[in-house]
Amino acid sequence: MDDHVTHTEDLFQLVSFVVDEEEFGVNILKVQEIIRPMAITRVPNAPSFVEGVINLRGRIIPVVDLRKRFGFPPLAHDDSTRIVVVELHDKVIGFMTDAVKEVIRIEQNVMEPPPDLAVGIDAHYIQNVAKLDDRLLIMLDLDAVISQEESEALDPLKEAA
Repeated sequence: MDDHVTHTEDLFQLVSFVVDEEEFGVNILKVQEIIRPMAITRVPNAPSFVEGVINLRGRIIPVVDLRKRFGFPPLAHDDSTRIVVVELHDKVIGFMTDAVKEVIRIEQNVMEPPPDLAVGIDAHYIQNVAKLDDRLLIMLDLDAVISQEESEALDPLKEAA
């Protein structure tokens, strides 16, 4: 019985999504919801990686374009584009992704530290890399994608909207 308990404690449940044909994962406990793109209000003087803000059921939420954040080329939004809404640094932030793939459970033992030469994005954004049967899944460190200071800098965007 104890083996089963240990085994389930070593499982991570993730939301996987795609940005520029790379598959990323984030802890499902950080994800509040996944939504289709909606009208985004651009905000003057916002950081370049911020698409703007959205009104999600009365809450003003900044939306970060992960393509811009990671230095990938722009891509027009289509039917697969999704915003992954997460809680980060006690704030709610949306991350624009090319597509959301699935909710997946992986075991701790399939995760390794990121290689020295990461896959085209800054290595400090990567928490781990999970080796799955048919692919690699890059585990994002959301605290590195949006630092505490950047998160606080997004607060004025709400007043500007």
